[in-house]
Amino acid sequence: MNSHPHLAFWAALLFFAGCAASPAQDSLTLRQAVERALEHSPDAEIARAGKLDASAAASQARTALWPQLRFTEDVSRGDDPIYVFGTRLRDRQFAEADFALNSLNRPQPIGDFSTRFSGTWVGFDCFKTQKEIHRADLFKESASSAAKAVDQQIVFRVVGAYQSVLYAQREIEVARHEQETAAALLHSVDEHVKAGLAVESDRMSAEVNAAARKQESIAAEGELELAWAQLAEAMGEPELKTVELKPIEPHAFPQLALEEEIAIAAKSRPDMKALGEAQSAQASAVGAAKSDFGPRVSAYGNWEEDRATPTSSGGNNWVAGIQIGLDILPVGKRAQLARESAAKQKIDAQVAASTQHLRLQVSQAHIHRRTAALSMETARAAMDQSAESLRILKNRYGAGLATITDLLRAEDAERQSQTNYWHAVYGNAVAYAELLYATGTLTPDAAEDLQ
Repeated sequence: MNSHPHLAFWAALLFFAGCAASPAQDSLTLRQAVERALEHSPDAEIARAGKLDASAAASQARTALWPQLRFTEDVSRGDDPIYVFGTRLRDRQFAEADFALNSLNRPQPIGDFSTRFSGTWVGFDCFKTQKEIHRADLFKESASSAAKAVDQQIVFRVVGAYQSVLYAQREIEVARHEQETAAALLHSVDEHVKAGLAVESDRMSAEVNAAARKQESIAAEGELELAWAQLAEAMGEPELKTVELKPIEPHAFPQLALEEEIAIAAKSRPDMKALGEAQSAQASAVGAAKSDFGPRVSAYGNWEEDRATPTSSGGNNWVAGIQIGLDILPVGKRAQLARESAAKQKIDAQVAASTQHLRLQVSQAHIHRRTAALSMETARAAMDQSAESLRILKNRYGAGLATITDLLRAEDAERQSQTNYWHAVYGNAVAYAELLYATGTLTPDAAEDLQ
């Protein structure tokens, strides 16, 4: 009987310890959102599949260096004179009676069980195989670089969507605060009207203002739902649950000269690296097409065992040789070389165009980041000024020295200044992420610093 209180005590202790160890509420940091997106995004899956395909193609290209070995088991039967004559000869069953004219012209049907091992090996093809292997290796590297570029695109989308949710949450806070302020103002105006210190039109203006603030609060909630949907899509998790996000904070991000950022982009951009590797791969493809015009030296061999029945004895034979071949009318090879050369010309133009576009992208991102930083500073000062102006007008209205219109205008200005400020904070973080993306340095670690 005395053991029950002790059991209850230890059960309660374990329960409260478990409650203390478990988090009170799920949360999601920007770093976690990025990592989950890289794991679950369909775009990341496509990029990974592309890497696997390119790796398999590189492995397949190397198989051309190895001999090609084949095994065949052939079962046949017929009365074709040449077939019968050759089969008896291979079976080592040819007899003098088989030279009879009747036997040669009208042989009886005969069966044959043939076991054969054969192989070929290309010893020299003017280095066409080596160039095709080099091409496959370069395409493998290009696919890896392209996958990194896709990862950075995913990170950039997640950063934008994550910041959009934070901004929408901040907008709801502002809208709800303004709704409460409008309700308090309506109550104050109503008291003033009852005391004869304000007219009925003031109360109507305050009611219209309260209704407008309520509509803005409803719209802000809708924007938040949309932002969550965009974040779920960016993370590749359609069933993403609403969780607590780490708040957005204003940051003073580092600044570099434009030419330095362009130089960083030229070295770091994975998409440019992928394009350069594809360019080199295509040059190797042109070389392989040219090598295909040269002579080809190959070896071949064949061993065969023939017997009349599966269990009977028979004969076996082998053949081996070296073959030298040269295409004296390479019409198809000329067409193939023309295609590979045209593809090389196309990718050369793409590299040139992308190099020019890179400078423009970095320049735009550089300007956006600088403008966003200045906008955040200006918005902060404007928010402080509008808050002080609203405080003064509230005191003046309470003393009967200002009209309701003046107060409502000050309320609108203060609300707009808050919205502008948080939009500037959001824009500053996204603009810096855009710059990192343009320079090819937007990694999960770099994204974490945005918070």
